Amino acid sequence: MTDIDAFHRALRSLRVWDTRLPAFDPADVPDEPVTLFRSWFVEAAAAGAVEPHTMHLATVDEAGLPDVRTLMLHDADARGWHFASHASSAKGRQLAARPQAALGFYWPVQGRQVRVRGRVVTGTAEEAYADLHARSTGALAAALVGRQSEPLPDLETLAAASEAAWERARLEPDLEPATWTAYVLEPVEAEFFQGDERRRHVRLHYRRTADGWTRELLWP
Repeated sequence: MTDIDAFHRALRSLRVWDTRLPAFDPADVPDEPVTLFRSWFVEAAAAGAVEPHTMHLATVDEAGLPDVRTLMLHDADARGWHFASHASSAKGRQLAARPQAALGFYWPVQGRQVRVRGRVVTGTAEEAYADLHARSTGALAAALVGRQSEPLPDLETLAAASEAAWERARLEPDLEPATWTAYVLEPVEAEFFQGDERRRHVRLHYRRTADGWTRELLWP
């Protein structure tokens, strides 16, 4: 069997949502999206979703081309969806030039997706420090390595830099990496997708207006 045959066999053997999915009544939802998101997040975690706090962040580069990566959600509150990264990274540079982005969450155990779009703003240096130091030594070490998205000559160079950063993080746990930045995506749109075994998926769309939020259903 060739590689392409193996790929096609694996691809076509996969099934989606072979288990019973939760019901979703869009008539009984909060007036704004973050409350519903937090409820779905808790339910996904309770249902055994693997790393439900991981999300896709989509940005646009200087040429207008889309870019996407997976990172961790740090909070979701009335301000919006929180994450952090180096301002000097590819996503940091892209957000500085074009501070519009989209987030995507997928929890297959429940057949649920959440999509959010809006403007991204930076937090204060104090928020970035608190965010980083509420996490593990490994998180601080990774931030101290820095140079995210820059060319790497070889894995040995990475290993040496990582080892030095871990040692420094252990000896100086209060360090503040200069480029570590807190971000908040302030939502203007949010969509909640509930999959259905018979493909009668429910899509609920929130849109921010001058008076608050409006809601509408979308065809699947």
